[in-house]
Amino acid sequence: MGAAMVGRLADAGHDVVVYNRTTARARQLAERHGAGVAATPKEAAATADVVVVSLADDAAVRAAYLGPEGLVAGLRPGAVVADTSTVDPATLQGLRAGVAAAGATLLDTPVSGSVATVEAGQLLVMVGGPAEALAQAEPVLAAFARRVIHLGPLGTGATMKLVVNSMVHALNIALAEALVLAEKAGVERSAAYEVIASSAVAAPFVLYKREAYEHPEDTPVAFALDLVAKDLDLAAELAGRVEAQMSQLATNQAVVGRAIDAGFGEADMSALATHLRAG
Repeated sequence: MGAAMVGRLADAGHDVVVYNRTTARARQLAERHGAGVAATPKEAAATADVVVVSLADDAAVRAAYLGPEGLVAGLRPGAVVADTSTVDPATLQGLRAGVAAAGATLLDTPVSGSVATVEAGQLLVMVGGPAEALAQAEPVLAAFARRVIHLGPLGTGATMKLVVNSMVHALNIALAEALVLAEKAGVERSAAYEVIASSAVAAPFVLYKREAYEHPEDTPVAFALDLVAKDLDLAAELAGRVEAQMSQLATNQAVVGRAIDAGFGEADMSALATHLRAG
C-alpha cells in the first residue's frame, strides 16, 4: 500500500523522499519513481511539509516515531504527519504530544481500499485531527484519494478504520464460506462467483477480490491473514474499552485463528476458502 502511494505522489508532481525498514526496497521504489531515499525516519521527515506513514502494526509505528533517529526527531515546525497505518487509536493519541513538541501536528488518516484502489487514486481516507492540519495535508492525500472524510479529533479516523475493517473481514469470511458451500454442492467456482458478484452482496471488496478467490494459486498476497488477525484483535480491544457487544467479531477471530493455526498466516485473506475446502 505504501509503495503504491509513493507512485501516486510522484506522478502527481510531489517531491518524495522514501524510507523503508528494508533499505533495498526503498531504493528500488525510489529508482522506479524518481524519489529520494532516507537512511532513517528522522532523515525522511527532515525536509517534509507532510509526512505520510504507512506501517503494518502498532509496534512498527512506535519504532518509526520514537528514538534519536525516529521521525519525531526530524520534524520541522509546521509539518503535518498523516498516518495511514491501521493501529489502535490509543497508539496515535500517545504519540501526539511528541509530535506537538516538535511544532508539528499529527493526523490519523487510515484508508479503505486495495493496492489497485491506490493506483487508481480511488481510496477513501478517514481523518482524525485538526481541520487546519487536514487542509495542509489534503493536496497530498488527493494524490491517492477519491474522498477524504474528516471525522473529528485525533483517533476518530483510526477508530473508523477498525470499524470498517471489522466489516470487511466479516464479509471475507462470509464470502469464503459461501463460495466453498457452492463448490461442495456442485456449482463450478467461477459460475458461483459470477452470481455472487452480480447479486445484492456485490460490494467493492467482492469485486476486487475475485481473481484471488477464483485463482488462488496465481494471486500474490495482498493482505495476509496474520494482519487480519491483528485488525480483529484491535477491534476487539476497542470494543472492550467502550463496552460494545460484538459477538460476530468474536466468531470471526476464532475462524481466522483456526486458519492461521493450519498454516495460512502468511497467505492472502482469500486463502480462507482454501482452508475451508480442506476442512
